[in-house]
Amino acid sequence: MASLIVALLLSSLHVSLAARNLLQTTPSLPTLPPMPKATLPPLPAMPTLPQATLPPLPSTQIPSLPNPTLPAMPTIPKVTLPPLPATSLPNIPTTIPSIPTIPTTIPTIPFFSPPPSTTSP
Repeated sequence: MASLIVALLLSSLHVSLAARNLLQTTPSLPTLPPMPKATLPPLPAMPTLPQATLPPLPSTQIPSLPNPTLPAMPTIPKVTLPPLPATSLPNIPTTIPSIPTIPTTIPTIPFFSPPPSTTSP
């Protein structure tokens, strides 16, 4: 059992050293050959389009609409409300009542004395 633990410890030591060695070495990558430049054919020239001639718009007069007249508004009679009954509002106190104090001492409860023993020592 002990040899298995020693073997695992030594193998993990070798693995960590190998990983460190790989991280410290710079890999030599092969150089790629230069890629050829792609040449594109020139774009064709934009053709000139003929200008369209539009016929002139007809000049027509818009007929004027007659001004409508509104009928006269009827008058609304004034409404009178009956008087409110004279009731008095309840009296609202203006002073705040004081908060009663909370006692901070615990009251003592009197204990009775134990009954006398029936057997004598």
